[in-house]
Amino acid sequence: WMAAGSAYANHGINMIPFYIYYSMFGFQRIGDFAWAAGDLQARGFLVGATAGRTTLAGEGLQHQDGHSHLLASTIPNCVAYDPCFAYELAVIMQEGLRRMYVEQEDVFYYVTCMNENYAHPAIPPGVEEGILKGMYLLHIGGRGKVRATLLGSGAILREALAAAALLEQEFGVPADVYSVTSFSELRRDALDCERARMLDPGAAARVPYVRQCLGDREGPFVGVSDYMRVVADQVRQWVPGRYLTLGTDGYGRSDARAELRAHFEVDRHWICVAALSALAAEGKVDAASVQLALRKFGLDPSKPNPANA
Repeated sequence: WMAAGSAYANHGINMIPFYIYYSMFGFQRIGDFAWAAGDLQARGFLVGATAGRTTLAGEGLQHQDGHSHLLASTIPNCVAYDPCFAYELAVIMQEGLRRMYVEQEDVFYYVTCMNENYAHPAIPPGVEEGILKGMYLLHIGGRGKVRATLLGSGAILREALAAAALLEQEFGVPADVYSVTSFSELRRDALDCERARMLDPGAAARVPYVRQCLGDREGPFVGVSDYMRVVADQVRQWVPGRYLTLGTDGYGRSDARAELRAHFEVDRHWICVAALSALAAEGKVDAASVQLALRKFGLDPSKPNPANA
């Protein structure tokens, strides 16, 4: 599929391959072909439609994807993104076309897209570089004695934004929110920086981009996506402070989006609880704030761990 398109492009024929499918059926069901595409140095776009474990309501575990971004990260020349807004997708697609068909780089793109209707804002000024590198600051909370920093990705970015509003309005804790378009690209950049330092310890160290973004932010930090927690865990060692991750570990099930996000503990209420718990662990808020949040949001702390349910 992509190999053919790549060959046509090299012969001047304007053919850009797009392969669109349920994301669950991508790297799990055609993983050997994706690996072969990388080995063949194919170019093109894989679009994981209806992506994530909670965005495709009512389809059950056979359709809900919580791990394709992990599988994509195993292919060295696969560039993977999980955008939330249309402007992020546009910037990623434009850069992919430039890299593959202008610069003739032998990479292919995996981009996850959701099955959910919501308003898409205009692009904020100056965020293009951050979108492509993997993250950018989207929301700055108000003033406060303590604050938290939320890293939201893809379908769950909007829950992180809603959680920031709840933290500030209900608990007096302002929160900054980053849109993370690619945890895997952030990791690759950080590993490149570490390798360069290993090979030349005396040279000025190149700072990983994730550390550039977060180095001056106040923690604790909460990373959350519509995928398994290990997706957000990819950048743990470069986050400058206490870092909690939330994700959709466990099997999917048939239900509505709100219920699925509550089940997997990735909705705005659980993000608030995670941020307050991390603040309590650092002695920045009273531990009773966590219990208050659980009661206020009607959350059951004795519910089974969704990773095992």
